[in-house]
Amino acid sequence: MALHPVVKLVAQRISLGLLLLLAASVLIFLGTQILPGDVAQAILGQAATPETLANLREELGLNEPAVTRYFNWLFGVLQGDLGTALSNSQPIAPALGGRLANTLFLAATAAVIAVPLAILLGLISVRYRNRWPDKAISAVTLATISVPEFLLGYIAIFFLAVQYRVLPSLSTVYDGMTFGERLTAIGLPVIVLVLAVLGHMMRMTRAAILNVMQSAYVETAELKGLSPFAVIARHAFPNAIAPVVNVVMINLAYLVVGVVVVEVVFVYPGMGQYLVDHVSKRDVPVVQACGLVFAAVYIGLNLVADIVSILANPRLRHPK
Repeated sequence: MALHPVVKLVAQRISLGLLLLLAASVLIFLGTQILPGDVAQAILGQAATPETLANLREELGLNEPAVTRYFNWLFGVLQGDLGTALSNSQPIAPALGGRLANTLFLAATAAVIAVPLAILLGLISVRYRNRWPDKAISAVTLATISVPEFLLGYIAIFFLAVQYRVLPSLSTVYDGMTFGERLTAIGLPVIVLVLAVLGHMMRMTRAAILNVMQSAYVETAELKGLSPFAVIARHAFPNAIAPVVNVVMINLAYLVVGVVVVEVVFVYPGMGQYLVDHVSKRDVPVVQACGLVFAAVYIGLNLVADIVSILANPRLRHPK
């Protein structure tokens, strides 16, 4: 029996996503192997003797061929074992799980604010196209896109933490904090992340809606006497949902993967800060684990966007 076109396309997208993740694991492993310096030397210091270095390399498996080390690492990951940190000899998975939860909480909070706001601003921009609200929204969002995240962070710290003391400058979270305390602690990084992704989502929403505004069904809705905003929100926007979902998912992926700079600026205990700390220690297993998790999140969210686009296409859902 022939598969439904939607099922076939979804299966193809999932297979492609898994292949991309496998390719990403190869690139991550190769990238960590070509880093300058010696892991054993970094751990033991410059005063280590050649015999001590040789013993540690043997213990860490650094004398094995790169292909063998890659497959050992890959099979461990498939079994849920992300390895052991070289800097403290602790399993990586438990520490990474807590950091990932913090990063997801930060990204989710920013997304809850940014996504509805971007869609609303996009609708308003289309409603008042080429008039002052449209120009003002476009100018402000373009300015926020153009400013680097670290600069936005320092500006936010200066005004909201130093000048007016509205929010704390350091985003310290720990077990036992209430939900409200956590929201207060992450206030500044959330503001920076919202400003970083808001403009892109708004502009893509505006472009997608304008692309369908010349369609016959939109003209019919206008001839029926519906208000301009009702035409845009009820008729144009639902038919522009596929590209909007794509750009939303890409920006959600950025919120998780691209938080490294923001987490470092606000000393937030998330994945980005964890990665930077262990890059400085040349803790290769931790760097590999963080890179693989970031790749999985990015590929997974883009896969969700592809599947939603497929399901939103009526020609695929109802083939002739």
